[in-house]
Amino acid sequence: MELRDYVRGLRRHWLAIVMMVLVGFGASFVWVQLQTPVYEAAADGIAKLDQSELDEQSIIQIGDPAAAAKVPSFLVIAGWRDVAQYVIEDLGLDTTPEELIERVAVSNPEGTTILRVVAQADSPTAARELAESWLRGMVDTIDQVDGNGSPGSAPVNIVAGDSASLPSEPIFPDLRTSLIVGGVIGLGFGVGFALMRTASDRRVRTADDVEKKTEVAVVGTLPFAKQSGAETRLFDPDAARGGPGFAVAEALRTLRTNLQFMDVDNPPRTIVITSPLPGDGKSTVACNLALTLAANGSHVVLVDGDLRRSKVAETMGVSSSAGLSDVLAGRAEVVDVLQRAPQSKNLFVLAAGSPPPNPSEVLGSARMKHLLDDLAEHSTVIIDAPPLIPVTDGAVLSHQADGALVVVSLGKTTFDLVEKALDTLRKARGRALGIVLNKVPLRGADASPYSYEYQRHYSAGHAKRGAPAAAAEAVPSAADEPLSSSGGRPVDHTRPTFLAAASLDAAASDEAGAMDDVGGLDAEAAEVRPTAQPSPRNSGAAPASASAPAEGGGVFDELLAPDHDGSAHGEQTGAPRRHRARRG
Repeated sequence: MELRDYVRGLRRHWLAIVMMVLVGFGASFVWVQLQTPVYEAAADGIAKLDQSELDEQSIIQIGDPAAAAKVPSFLVIAGWRDVAQYVIEDLGLDTTPEELIERVAVSNPEGTTILRVVAQADSPTAARELAESWLRGMVDTIDQVDGNGSPGSAPVNIVAGDSASLPSEPIFPDLRTSLIVGGVIGLGFGVGFALMRTASDRRVRTADDVEKKTEVAVVGTLPFAKQSGAETRLFDPDAARGGPGFAVAEALRTLRTNLQFMDVDNPPRTIVITSPLPGDGKSTVACNLALTLAANGSHVVLVDGDLRRSKVAETMGVSSSAGLSDVLAGRAEVVDVLQRAPQSKNLFVLAAGSPPPNPSEVLGSARMKHLLDDLAEHSTVIIDAPPLIPVTDGAVLSHQADGALVVVSLGKTTFDLVEKALDTLRKARGRALGIVLNKVPLRGADASPYSYEYQRHYSAGHAKRGAPAAAAEAVPSAADEPLSSSGGRPVDHTRPTFLAAASLDAAASDEAGAMDDVGGLDAEAAEVRPTAQPSPRNSGAAPASASAPAEGGGVFDELLAPDHDGSAHGEQTGAPRRHRARRG
């Protein structure tokens, strides 16, 4: 790990660090309140020669030197048990001389004959009384040692000087010092906790770490956006300008660009969107990626390959009564169940349909392979697949497609899960096109280094353009309004228009009566239609079965062709059409 990783870890766990510091402050404050306060008072005395029996000349000659010579002796006497016993009797204390001596200290300022008594007690008054009483006990003991025991009998004794003052604050415990010490200790514990969590964290945090550990490129980074329902899972680029969805829309455009330039000569046409575990947002990514690709003018088919827990139909707002499972089971044709998404005329949705008892076998069948190949001939196919680790459906679909995008949640998915999911893809001989980091915060330690702060500048420019820009966006372009074969009336947008040439060929074949039966999966239709040949993009695929679409035609040709009664397949955008009764 680098230094920036540890710094990012400190930022990520800043709340824990602050909490540790507050705990340190609180513990220090409680400790102070539980301690017995100690007050300190000082009393001064001076060693002085008794001048009552000396003349003036003697006082001048021996006065100060005699007192100074006695000071060291007095310092020793100050620590005697006799002095402590005198104080105990004087103040009526319930303690021993040894314990009392520990609470008193006597010192002599250098160059003077002053003796300073410093006493400590649990109250200001007790400290002052103890200092003054100790000074009196020293005088009494000196009279007994150097004199005859009567007061003032010693030639050199101590005379009380400044009386002890009453202390206002205790010397112990010191609240300020205790708080500082507690805060520093809490800070140390918090930093240690953050660094330990950072070193042992196995969750995905940055794109660089993912690429280093998995050797798979990160092709997209999608910011976190709050979602409260299915309708909020889709992000409209135009409606979201200036709002929180703008960053998501820009990230999806970046993902679209990366996919387009991933392999310029042979770009992926069938892309599986999967994830290691449920809850990583793969269905939301699949739906929004399909909308983003369709917004670029490309024809896109969104296939709900999660036959166990389908979400695409609910998210896109289409019917889920019939879909992929019904097509693969032969109960319906693609032209009957393929629905145009209400959000874009270039996007078609193939719902999951009825849940089959064996999803993995259905998705891995040859009919599924032919269906995807046929769809990919005219459009980009986005498949929402189940997670890779709980079930094998996602790995099976990745083998059928050109590759898979693995969606992982930043700060939730661990590297162990990512590596296990990629290993599942490799075992199924699937190709990992890249990894998409989802739910990346816009701010904080885990925010992407390429922030979306520029959205305010783009939004401001968009606001300055005002109504003219909005009017320009409302005018459809030539690409958005393809013309009919006659060159005049626009094509009906409720029907897929993937290839103009295919549309003309299909219309001509219908006029000749070649499309009498749309149920091309039965044996009778197989006898009429020639066997389909493998497409150039799938030259190594197995030969087409009798149920495969015929060469030169395909499901979209049938979608574009009118019925005998003049109506067109798939004109209803809502619920899929029910399959017509087969001939014979």
